[in-house]
Amino acid sequence: MRKISAHYIFTGTGRVLEKGIIILTDQGIVAEIIDTKGLLQEQSGLEFYSGVITPGFVNAHCHLELSHLKGLIPEKIGLPGFLNQILQLRTSDELKVVEHARNADAKLAANGVVAVGDVSNSNLTHSVKYNSKIVYHTFVEALGFSPQRAIKAFTEAANLLNELQSIGLAGSMTPHSPYSNSTELFALLSAKAIETRSILSMHSQESSEEDELFRFGSGAIYDHLIDNHHLDLTSFQPTGNSALESVIEFLPTGNHVLLVHNIHTTQKDLDTIKNIRSLKQTWFIVCPNSNLFIEDQLPDIELLQNNKVQICIGTDSLASNHKLSIVEELRTIQSHFPALSFAELVIWATRNGAEALSISDWAGTIEVGKKPGINLITGMDLHHLRLRSNSQVKKLI
Repeated sequence: MRKISAHYIFTGTGRVLEKGIIILTDQGIVAEIIDTKGLLQEQSGLEFYSGVITPGFVNAHCHLELSHLKGLIPEKIGLPGFLNQILQLRTSDELKVVEHARNADAKLAANGVVAVGDVSNSNLTHSVKYNSKIVYHTFVEALGFSPQRAIKAFTEAANLLNELQSIGLAGSMTPHSPYSNSTELFALLSAKAIETRSILSMHSQESSEEDELFRFGSGAIYDHLIDNHHLDLTSFQPTGNSALESVIEFLPTGNHVLLVHNIHTTQKDLDTIKNIRSLKQTWFIVCPNSNLFIEDQLPDIELLQNNKVQICIGTDSLASNHKLSIVEELRTIQSHFPALSFAELVIWATRNGAEALSISDWAGTIEVGKKPGINLITGMDLHHLRLRSNSQVKKLI
């Protein structure tokens, strides 16, 4: 047994213990939680740390296989420009992709991440995930805006998922985004998700250009699809609605759905979601440092909060971020939305992500019987319970 304490324990449930004690088995399972009411006494075998303790982090959105693109793409070029850069810089050097993915996985673990919702378009990171200390749920993306490509794209994704599951890894097939999936492909993925009761993740409202494509059949993403993917869009009919409104019918109401980025999500979008599906089955992933890197904008987190939606934290990839660090994401949110409490941020970084990925039976909260991992954050402002510029995370369990 290990007995661990710190100035504060943020359990991820909303409960905060001052100088509480966590007793863990040798396997890292929480055996007991003691609320000392802040009156901690010296005792044999107790490890006391200066800082705050949280459960292990859940990174709800990442692209491990893009780790080799770190530092190669300019910042603040907008989503269409970023998509074009990804298209040009993707490499056939498989050893390079795997090496950088392995290094990124190690950094994620060192930064206190215990589980990741990872997006994949190939099998190159399967071996990394198989040998990782982190638990991954892989979202195998199907892409194809042309209706003629729907069956091929669906089959390719299905084959990748079968390969992933054959080695015991968790995953599901998922659309990339409204602007990269035809209605025919969406329909196939929706039917599969209903059949398998699987989790879906979709890039959503990352750029105003997505809405322009669907409302008017124009804009930079429209041009990107023609110029860089050489698609014939003469038959494409704009819906007159936002991108999310245009495809929400293909997100099954009974399935977990993770909507990623949400920079341009409006009240109208949120009302549409509420009218069609349960917010309890919907999670909104924010990746603030990636959003600033690509679009130089952040989601309206106050709007999301006011609508009482479930918010999770992601890092996106090293193609659009300098670090894969949940603490860095929380620091950015805190600096732009100072009214948010640290306890709330911890819930977004732990419990909500675990529930979204259906792993809350063991992850996300410090509760008896769970094995969530234990993180220590040092360099905190312990008086106001806020992150400082020098705050760092250390994985204790």
